[in-house]
Parts: sequence; C-alpha cells; structure tokens
Amino acid sequence: MTSVDTQHRAGEPPSGREEMARRLLDSSATLSYDPATEVDWETPLDVGCHGASPEWSTLYGTDYWAGLTEEQRRELTRQEAASVASTGIWFEMILQQMILRDFYAKDPTDPAFQWALTEIADECRHSIMFARGAEKLRAPAYRPRRFVVEAGRVFKAVAFGEAAYAAILVAEEVLDVMQRDWMRDERVVPFVRTINNIHVVEESRHMKFAREETRERLKGAGWVRRQFTALVVAIASYVIVGSMVNRDVYANAGLDAKRAIPAAKANEHHKAMMRSSCAGLMEFLGSAGLLTKPATWFYQRANLI
Repeated sequence: MTSVDTQHRAGEPPSGREEMARRLLDSSATLSYDPATEVDWETPLDVGCHGASPEWSTLYGTDYWAGLTEEQRRELTRQEAASVASTGIWFEMILQQMILRDFYAKDPTDPAFQWALTEIADECRHSIMFARGAEKLRAPAYRPRRFVVEAGRVFKAVAFGEAAYAAILVAEEVLDVMQRDWMRDERVVPFVRTINNIHVVEESRHMKFAREETRERLKGAGWVRRQFTALVVAIASYVIVGSMVNRDVYANAGLDAKRAIPAAKANEHHKAMMRSSCAGLMEFLGSAGLLTKPATWFYQRANLI
C-alpha cells in the first residue's frame, strides 16, 4: 500500500515492506477464522448477559447509571455494542474502497498487493459478522448521521497516502482496546466475545501494516504535508469516534434520551477510558510527526488525548 511502487525485481533481495507483507500473508494462512462457523449463531440471545463490558458504557459512573436496574444496564450495553458494530461496518466499507483504489493497476505479484486483497477479504467477513451480531443483539440498523455519511463519501474518494492509512489505524486501534476487554469479560454474552476475539486477532495484522504504510508514506514528507495530513487524520478521528455510539441507543434501550444524552456527553469516566485506550496510538502519531497543535485540539475534543 505505497505510492513508492517498490516492485520486486527478480534477483534482488526483498524489501522490508515485502517481507512484512509475506509474514502477514503467512500469519493469515495460519490463523484466520470463518465467522459463519466459529460464532454460535444458533443459541438464542441470553438477556442475562451484557453486550459489552459495563465499564465501557457511555453512562457507566453517572448518576443515571446508578439508578438503572441491572436489566436496563444489560440492554443498554447490548444496544451500544450493536452501535459500535454498525459504525465498524460503515468504516470498513470506506477502508475497503481506499485500499482498492490504492492498489488499482499495481503489480499483482507484489506481496503487499496480495496482502491488500487478503485484508479486504477479512474486512468483508468482519462486516457480515458485525451485521449478524447486531441483529442477534436485537438492535436496529444504526447509521451515522447524514452529514457524516456524506463526509465519508468525500473522504474515501480523496484520502490518499498516509492520511488514508493513519485514519484506518485510528479507527482500528480505538476498537481494538475496548474489544480486548469485552472478549475476556464473562459478563458479556458468549457470541459477542467470540466476535471480538476474531476481530482482535485479525485486525492486529491490519494495524501492523497500517503503521508501516503510514511510516513509509511519510518518508521525505515536508512540513506542509505533515501539517495537512495531521489535521485530516485528526478530523477523521473526531468524526469516527463521535459516531461510535448512536444517540438512538438510549431510547431503544428504554431510557430517557433527553436525560441520557447529556449525561453520556459529560461522563468523565468514559472520557478517561477513551484516553487511556489511545495512549499507544497517540505515541505512534507523535513519533510520526502527526500530533500537531491543530490536530491535538481535535483529539482532545474526541477525548482521545
């Protein structure tokens, strides 16, 4: 996934990028899952379980949460988990289109080209898995606001190079940390834990490549380009994180949305969870020169730093 077009010539030693792509291909061949058979889709939903770790709920730690029954808390986390899954589908569709555009008409013998197609295949399976999971959680189709959907159309059409791959990395890393908690939590309904485990294992490969592509694309980039890239990635991150939990989850969980939405927005516990989950990501962006002052403002607004 690079504009450098480092096509491997016969007789030349493979580049570090090629070697990484080959390792990822080998890993994918060794450890990948088929959600259609790995996830228990047949067992009815256990309403005695949460959809996500309660500590990750947008209302956890608030006075409103304290007044909820256990049944209401479990239903809220199920709706929130379904919303996160739906947001994941939306962004995975953007991701797939950006990767396809990036590799259009490039050398198909390049291991990176083959890895790109492998990653797209993974994302297709993940999107179907998330869709079936949300349905089993008895949730409606949560979609980002119309403005966000249209902004996504523009972003996937114009984002290129490090801006595309750094934005991909942000979305994947934010999901990764919370899903690692959910997949280990016995309070979470078993099929959701399986979904999270599959996603964490397979996305770890995607994140490695996105980091490498971001570094590769930024080699030799000047100050203006880095400033622009940093701002684009920060804005994209702000939009993605702000779309993860749809405002309709509260009403669909049987709560008072007029009370729940302001409580969630002001929830310091949830903000702290988001910041701690993104510490490694922010360190990487800083090392890549993408944590500029304007970008930091958006990350602060998104509670990522």
